[in-house]
Amino acid sequence: MRARAATLGDLEDVFRDLSRRMTEEYVAAGKDSKIAYDNLMMNLKEGRAHALVQGDKTVAIVAWHENSDAADTLFAAQEDFFRAATVRFCRRHIRHIQALAGNLPIHSRSWLRGADVARWFHVIGYVETGQENGATVFELRPAA
Repeated sequence: MRARAATLGDLEDVFRDLSRRMTEEYVAAGKDSKIAYDNLMMNLKEGRAHALVQGDKTVAIVAWHENSDAADTLFAAQEDFFRAATVRFCRRHIRHIQALAGNLPIHSRSWLRGADVARWFHVIGYVETGQENGATVFELRPAA
């Protein structure tokens, strides 16, 4: 797996075959895929979105935006993204995003419940910091 700057085509490819769990996440957040697409598009236009590519296929888009005290992530993926090897790649890549965001803490949210969701974030290096608007907030603390 590798990452590169995301393009409009990458975003369209991911949303053409969006995983069911991502659709469920958006619904649980009170949004739909169109709103998620628009939010990711805004970050893409501002140069803050990466395509995660496996072979020649874009399987996910991760975007971020900085606030005063942290960088928040946005995410969309196809089912092919959700594999064990992906976690190892994401552990390294989220630190790269953190460096691009000025070594701020990274905040990611999940509206889905389940041990597999929390485990995935913990393996990457996040710690659970609480709830916000029905979502569990995970934080990746700044690199030392």
